[in-house]
Amino acid sequence: MKPLKVAMLGCGVVGTEVATRILGNAADLEARIGAPLEISAVAVRDAGKDRPGIPSELLTTDTAAAIEGADIVVELMGGHEPARELILTALRSGASVVTANKALLASDYSELLAAAEDAEVRLEHEAAVAGAIPIIRPVVNSLAGDRITRVLGIVNGTTNYILDQMEKEGWDFDHALATAQELGYAEADPTADIGGHDAAAKAAILASLAFHTRVSIDDVHVEGITGVTADMVETASAQGFTIKLLAICETIEDSPAGPGVSARVYPALLPKDHALASVGGAFNAVFVEAEAAGSLMFYGQGAGGAPTASAVLGDIVSTARRKVLGGTGQARRSIGNRLPVLPISAIRTRYQITFDVFDRPGVLAQISQVFAEEGTSIELMQQTQLEPTDDDAPQRAKLVIATHSGTDAALAKTVERAVALDAVNELKSVLRIEGH
Repeated sequence: MKPLKVAMLGCGVVGTEVATRILGNAADLEARIGAPLEISAVAVRDAGKDRPGIPSELLTTDTAAAIEGADIVVELMGGHEPARELILTALRSGASVVTANKALLASDYSELLAAAEDAEVRLEHEAAVAGAIPIIRPVVNSLAGDRITRVLGIVNGTTNYILDQMEKEGWDFDHALATAQELGYAEADPTADIGGHDAAAKAAILASLAFHTRVSIDDVHVEGITGVTADMVETASAQGFTIKLLAICETIEDSPAGPGVSARVYPALLPKDHALASVGGAFNAVFVEAEAAGSLMFYGQGAGGAPTASAVLGDIVSTARRKVLGGTGQARRSIGNRLPVLPISAIRTRYQITFDVFDRPGVLAQISQVFAEEGTSIELMQQTQLEPTDDDAPQRAKLVIATHSGTDAALAKTVERAVALDAVNELKSVLRIEGH
């Protein structure tokens, strides 16, 4: 059979891994596919730059020429434009597309998917979420006959490494971030990671596929980890919790706003015996709950050149096999349910609140009264005396309160009222509790 032409757009760390593995494992890949893969072009910004392992004659700065005549186009440029227009051009020309572009998919997934379906070609993107971990295919294919109710994931290795080191080593946030940058786990500009935006893009993709409805990145409630302190980590550990940046997607039937779906990202407390609590370092994991299958967990390396290239190569081989066998185009991925995406205020959750309070008679009664008036039920209340800052300073205590379940709006209002009490010196932290 004639070779299948693969055009690559972008040749950074991941692109180089993909290209060199296609070239170096040609015989194995041909045996698995039933036809040879041939890299027809590698589109780059600078064709004169030396790229070890990639023949210079494959390099070009002409993206349009690279796409022309290709069977499979691999988009690894990143960003919104020109990646979006190039993908659409490739799909409309009859080429299947493999991409790892999570930001683009999180904003324009419906348009890209429709273009693939119209052209009867494939749009594959396993590498866009959690690197080497196979999660898109299980959600789309393996669980296609089931009903997924919840997806709970650690999908950003940078933040997981930072929080893990803060707990294990007792480091503060700045030191943990600097170490992550030194080791290559964090970018020079880590804003997208530590701000939660990278995880939010992945949450949008997962929610769209799991619940068959359109969820864009603008629908995702996002909080990052920049406010997490060493004291918060220590307090959490003493209470039997660990702090993780979680991407949470779920269907909700009984919210005050009516039934819908939720997609949110924030640092949260997980019980130390929860499956995700043991995910350390820069690893990722995704916990899926489905009606028939029950609880499933997917774990592995969520970033890096080789792990991400593995997912890209898997999509290339899968697409090539389908083409060799004469398979149809894009498998139907219905995201047309138009379910409402609920605001964070309507979500039911639990809070752990840490106050710095003045240690005097009546303080607990004052705070408890506010909670009672707002209808917020207290599950646990623990007070620890603080060391005085000087001889004349009033005695203070750390007061940790864990609540029962309530809407986020109601719990937030309770905290707002409690902080205004003269008995409260400072609000130290508010963290949601997940995994129960």
